Amino acid sequence: MSVHKAGFVNIIGNPNVGKSTLMNALIGEKLSIITSKAQTTRHRIFGIVSGDDFQVVFSDTPGIIKPAYRLQESMMDFVRSALDDADVLVYMVEIGEKQLKDEHFFNKLRHTDIPVLLLLNKIDTSAQDELETQVTYWKEQLPDAEIYPISALQNFNVREVFARILELLPESPAFYPKDMITDKPERFFVNEAVREKILLFYKKEIPYSVEVETEEFLEEDDIIRIRAVIMVERDSQKGIIIGHRGSALKRVGIAARKDLESFFGKQVHLELFVKVNKDWRSSERQLRRFGYDHK
Repeated sequence: MSVHKAGFVNIIGNPNVGKSTLMNALIGEKLSIITSKAQTTRHRIFGIVSGDDFQVVFSDTPGIIKPAYRLQESMMDFVRSALDDADVLVYMVEIGEKQLKDEHFFNKLRHTDIPVLLLLNKIDTSAQDELETQVTYWKEQLPDAEIYPISALQNFNVREVFARILELLPESPAFYPKDMITDKPERFFVNEAVREKILLFYKKEIPYSVEVETEEFLEEDDIIRIRAVIMVERDSQKGIIIGHRGSALKRVGIAARKDLESFFGKQVHLELFVKVNKDWRSSERQLRRFGYDHK
């Protein structure tokens, strides 16, 4: 009988280094929000890859920052838990980066007993001599880590990283049913799809003061009917989200609906509404409601 391996592989790093792009490349599904703006992933998102004799539970975490308000503190709690429960840690950096934005985290990384794979991402945008300098630098910083130059976007070296992860996993039965690809419910991906479009289409503080909540998700044979609410902190933000005669909100709805139809593999009817929910980012009760306070 063949040996079955399974374990948790947690992806950590500064904001915007390509963690979500890597996870989506490893899983083959667009589970994590990907935009060019920092701080787009707010939760830990599990993506599950299973084979006959293995199961890898990948966890994409928010980018590491120094928290400025309660929402960000909660996001950093997700990252701390990722350091504690991993079988393999994937630490992502991009060319030219020097350190984590939190010295305490970096110290924990340096002294952990968990195997660390350090992925030097975005090498498709750098010269060979720069890459060699970076490899030398990171060998000094984290002598126990295994270093892999990769391009998550171009899928370069991703297969090799996955093969090494499988070698490092412990012998274990599967943690989840083999046909599961994530631990998150459908509504979570609706919220993320809408929020991703808001990150793409709006500037300044608007995307960071927005939360999306799916109030209705009705799946019929040939269509999914979804009603979601976009919450903002101020009346002025509500006006910006809706736009002139509703044009901005309509644009978000059309783009999010296309993504959701591709994700769910069937027709989607998406209704979006905008509500003012003052100071939700600083309210313990509100954050718990949106799934941030996981203590």
